[in-house]
Amino acid sequence: MPSTTYPDFGHDTEVLEVATAFAGGIHGKSIIVTGGNRKGIAFSTAEALASQAPAHLIIASRNLDKIQEFIDALKTNYPNVDYRPLQIDLSSQDSVRAAAARLNSWTDVPTVDILINTAGIMGMQERTLTKDGVEMHLATNHLGHWLFTCLIAPKLIRAAESSPRGATRMVNVSSGSPTISSMRWSDMAFNVKNKDLPEAEQPNYEFLSMWGYENPQDRAYIPFDGYNRSKVANILFGIGANKRLFAKHGILSVGVHPGVIRTELSRNLSDETLQQIQTLVRGGRVTYKTLGAGSSTSLVAALDPKLAEGVGETKDGSENWGAFMQDCQPSGGARPLAVSSSEAEKLWEWSEKVAGESFSW
Repeated sequence: MPSTTYPDFGHDTEVLEVATAFAGGIHGKSIIVTGGNRKGIAFSTAEALASQAPAHLIIASRNLDKIQEFIDALKTNYPNVDYRPLQIDLSSQDSVRAAAARLNSWTDVPTVDILINTAGIMGMQERTLTKDGVEMHLATNHLGHWLFTCLIAPKLIRAAESSPRGATRMVNVSSGSPTISSMRWSDMAFNVKNKDLPEAEQPNYEFLSMWGYENPQDRAYIPFDGYNRSKVANILFGIGANKRLFAKHGILSVGVHPGVIRTELSRNLSDETLQQIQTLVRGGRVTYKTLGAGSSTSLVAALDPKLAEGVGETKDGSENWGAFMQDCQPSGGARPLAVSSSEAEKLWEWSEKVAGESFSW
């Protein structure tokens, strides 16, 4: 049964403490972090990794100028790491394929030991479809990461060939969404009013009302609901990846809820929703974490060797125990459909269909 080496790690544990505790899993490794915002948890994650001298630290994001600013800031304290910028627009399959091809062409980076999929968007006010026809949250937060991971999987596999079983990792940074949401299979593009969806696919109306959305049952698209569905997909993607990559190659995938952190991820939220968040904070229903504490669960998921024990097992009726973590520990708080093996298979099949490509390794 997946557990952790340090059960005392929790809500307020800082990421540098985690990096120091598992320094041997970072030193000399090749690591990718998606997300290039200097003020986000991608930076605090990368900074903690840089502190322990990885061989290569690849920063993948859409804006090259922001990546360079990100890398320059890391170099201030850790100048001896080989930092690599990798431009990628996760909402575009063409861009994802180009980025994966660039990475795969780097012969001096023959392996990838750890991939941390941190980049994401939240709260697009208007329903937006990408040029590939996918709702923007799902395209950016799930499909882009899924396709990129699948395309670079050979480098993960090569790393796993010379590493202890479970040491090669893929981490998906999700949110608290799996505790209150599930997938929307009958209407992935948000065309149908919520009340007309199958009951199992309807959103949590109490949650949406709490965040300031009025009459959620009569709306087809709600920004937080689009975000929630994509973050459930992060967890299901990891479960599907474990089925394909852990048993055969020893590559472990874990999804994490980082907590609530003040970052620019909320920049698309409406003024009404932002005001409601502050009301919830004042009422004690939402507690912010620091950037460092918000990054710590990602590094436990990426590095703790005990998480590789008992992958895919059921605990207290919860499937795939360890596939979802929060506050640096495995969590049973996700809804059953958010950690379901059958749901994970449906998502993998949907992803292959939308991408027009299947993968086997």
